[in-house]
Amino acid sequence: MNTATEPTTPSSHARRYVFFMTFACIVCVLTMLFGDWLYRTGLSPAKWTLLGVYIILSSGLAFGFCQSLFGFWVILRGRDPLNIKNTLPDATTDGESIHSPVALLFPIYNEDPTRFFSGIEAMYQALEEADVIKHFTFFVLSDSTSPNRWIEEERHWLQLTRKRDAKAKVIYRHRTSNINQKSGNVSDFCRRWGRHFEHMVCFDADSLMSAESLIQLVRLMEANPKVGIIQTAPRLTGAKTLFARFQQFANRIHGEISSAGLNFWQQGNGNYWGHNAIIRVRPFIEKCALPELPGRSALGGRVLSHDFVEAALMRKAGYEVWLAYDIEDSYEELPQTLLDFAQRDRRWCQGNLQHAWIALFARIPFLNRIHMLNGIYAYLAAPLWLIFIGLSTLIAYSWESSGLSLLTRPALFNFSPNSLSIHGITILSITFSLIFLPKLFTAIQVISDPNFRARFGGGARSLLSILGEVIFFTLLAPSLMLFHSAFVFATLTGKRVTWNAQNRGLSYTTWKSAFSAHIGHTLVGISWAVLAAAIDPRLFYWMCPVLIGWLLSIPLSVTSSHDDFAQWLKRKTLLAIPDEIEPSDIFKQLSIAEHAQPKVPLPIESLREDFALLQTILDPYILALHLHFLPRRKNQPIKTSEKLRNLGQRLMNEGAQALSRNEKNRILNDSSILSQLHQEIWTAPQASLPPWWRLAMSRYNRRSSFVAELSN
Repeated sequence: MNTATEPTTPSSHARRYVFFMTFACIVCVLTMLFGDWLYRTGLSPAKWTLLGVYIILSSGLAFGFCQSLFGFWVILRGRDPLNIKNTLPDATTDGESIHSPVALLFPIYNEDPTRFFSGIEAMYQALEEADVIKHFTFFVLSDSTSPNRWIEEERHWLQLTRKRDAKAKVIYRHRTSNINQKSGNVSDFCRRWGRHFEHMVCFDADSLMSAESLIQLVRLMEANPKVGIIQTAPRLTGAKTLFARFQQFANRIHGEISSAGLNFWQQGNGNYWGHNAIIRVRPFIEKCALPELPGRSALGGRVLSHDFVEAALMRKAGYEVWLAYDIEDSYEELPQTLLDFAQRDRRWCQGNLQHAWIALFARIPFLNRIHMLNGIYAYLAAPLWLIFIGLSTLIAYSWESSGLSLLTRPALFNFSPNSLSIHGITILSITFSLIFLPKLFTAIQVISDPNFRARFGGGARSLLSILGEVIFFTLLAPSLMLFHSAFVFATLTGKRVTWNAQNRGLSYTTWKSAFSAHIGHTLVGISWAVLAAAIDPRLFYWMCPVLIGWLLSIPLSVTSSHDDFAQWLKRKTLLAIPDEIEPSDIFKQLSIAEHAQPKVPLPIESLREDFALLQTILDPYILALHLHFLPRRKNQPIKTSEKLRNLGQRLMNEGAQALSRNEKNRILNDSSILSQLHQEIWTAPQASLPPWWRLAMSRYNRRSSFVAELSN
């Protein structure tokens, strides 16, 4: 097999041996105990299937537990000797400590430009203050399809570059066609500008990173020429609702142990998560071109989740991929509601399931297969748990309906308990231990480490928050199980996901939308509760944690989308995170940048949808700015020119509401038709204009705050 040389030392070999031996032992013990329990009660085809499903599920639980166990061991030691950060000789972060030209990539797709450009300005200012801005160039890579978002992005770019005198340091580019979405956007950057940079740092639209963190990443790449990617562990931030606050707290308080455990076994065979990571440009361009997957179904075609594949290709090329899990001040925001979270997971589900082609058939390093299989398991676990619960209910029903007495066989293994009930309780106890012991590890860290608990609001508040988080996600898990099961089924039956902008703002879940999304979950819960109670009350009690989650899915989805109780918890320092106890400088700079953004009043409702097109055609300043970014097309085909002229004529005669979004974008992409429309509108007698244009011109204010700023 053509794979890369493993970047290992004797110590990393020993770590992997201990990790995977511990994992294998846990899976073997659980398999033998559960198999023995089924054998003692009489095997059947349904029980053989149940055993197979349990082996897969217990393997996933054991892997996650081992990662937390060894991460906890690393944290208790206080220092990880096999950490990429140890390759730095000192902690210098001054401007003379780095030498490479670095591109900072900010893809954007119909996101809120105000928050997006505020984040860029905060990072720009931080790098200026650190005296390293000369090494960095910012690239705003827009794939936005909304005309309003597109034109607003250009306006924000101009405001930022004028304010910071940074036209040569902040580059804006809007693609006409968003082929291959984010991965295509990054590839387009590599073709246009990649040869001018040693490294690039990829961000998401909501990413944020301090100057110190960026300097550390660059220094690590310069000190390790065989490293191709260094991935940080982004901290979740920006939670406003109760759902987001629970998720943010869980990520922050358990993340240190989990990330340390991940680094424990993967070492230089790490993964890439698509953002908040630094990449060596040359090997990325030469070796990380994405393959085309076989077939045209949801599992075929272009690779949706490109990051895992790019990490595997980088490793195959002989470069190491590391997780710098303890680099601070690397952040990303999160969905604010359960429904927004599920919508994002739908995309991730298809992307991860696609990796089966590569994990099973491609020539990639073995540990990259493990990463991909873990990603696949994260979504297949949901339908497998559903099958497990369903088979358990079916077996219980078959037995109760038979009217036969239970005749147990002797245990096959000496370590199995003699009592069948104790045998079952033992299996259940070990299984639940694999799920909940990682939470106990964090609780021990809270109790034993004064600095750690102080970062989360104190010992009592931290422990109470951990308990609340466990209860909340226990109630949430059954709904997520059904969501993920539906996503897997849709993907396997060929239903492709559409790429939509993530809703990062505060938008409450209405009872109507919650009912539409969760009514199936509630009906499943009612039906299963009635069935379980009819079969055996003990089965009903055993299933109560799952049943309660299904029955409460609608009110839980609605109430967790609100911010009132979340704000009360924040005031009481519950579910607190370190940035709320002592905010980082980068958040202070972000807040200043957001508040400094000019407040532009919204147009009237009838013009709001097409306000960008209206401004571009009417306002000479905005038109000039927009034309600055458009390519100068020569020798345009006659048919294309004719179609554009017809579109322009329709726009003149009927107004913007007569055109589709795609047609408006075609007009906004052509400099000649825009200039022609601008001239015709302003030279035509107002009485000859259709009503839409008369209304637009009556509402047009040539001395808006933006235009006034440009004129100064």
